[in-house]
Amino acid sequence: MTGRIETVFANAKKANRGTLGVFITAGDPDAATTSALLDSLVEAGVDFIELGMPFSDPMADGPAIQAASLRALRGGMTLTGTLQIAAAFRQRHPDVPLILMGYYNPIYIYGNDRFIADALAAGVDGLIIVDLPPEEDSELCLPAKQAGLKFIRLVTPTSDANRLPAILAEASGFIYYVSVLGITGTKSAAANSISDAYQRIRAQTDLPIVAGFGIRTPQQAAEAADLTDGAVVGSAVVDIIANNLSDQPAHGVNGDIVQKVATFVGELATAIRK
Repeated sequence: MTGRIETVFANAKKANRGTLGVFITAGDPDAATTSALLDSLVEAGVDFIELGMPFSDPMADGPAIQAASLRALRGGMTLTGTLQIAAAFRQRHPDVPLILMGYYNPIYIYGNDRFIADALAAGVDGLIIVDLPPEEDSELCLPAKQAGLKFIRLVTPTSDANRLPAILAEASGFIYYVSVLGITGTKSAAANSISDAYQRIRAQTDLPIVAGFGIRTPQQAAEAADLTDGAVVGSAVVDIIANNLSDQPAHGVNGDIVQKVATFVGELATAIRK
């Protein structure tokens, strides 16, 4: 059965363009604004969305996304709340791929079987779990795949030819290439390194390959999407949220944040489509 992720990449390929993915953290700055942001991302032209599951110790993330997680947790966001946001999104947007991204600890506490069942019921398409290596596939990857969730793997600049087969063996959905060494949002990706990595990974998998972790501008997004099968932008969007918190209402949606994020993401989408 062809799922939402496969359909998005197939449609982009037919249109001779790359895809655009955007990351935001569930509950940042609050649940209502997160839901409005998700809607605005769809309207702005994203192809797929990565919804962050806030965690207190996001080791792969830079200061921007670390701060977003802490804001969300302080506001009361939980894994249950994240799944509720996902379920409501799926009711409004039946065709847009939604991927949960984060760390294993909250899932472990929630319970693996319960999490997989609830994620599927919420209409989640796939998972990116940063801190579960292939050696732990039996923990979550294999049960999730068997149930129908895609398990998206991260490949880094240090994933050499000996390591790649293990990373790719149980990957599904797409491959996420971490285009810079280090944490999110602190460096910019280099075009030549993305191109070289794409060819290296492509030699070992037929899955779509997208680049992220160092893409902050429409120009960088267009370049990365042209060199691979797509670009993911996270920290630059989260920075817009952080820089506009001063007008946060006591209750309800922060319309200023939603509008500014939508404008920026629209610029990313336009650049990629050109």
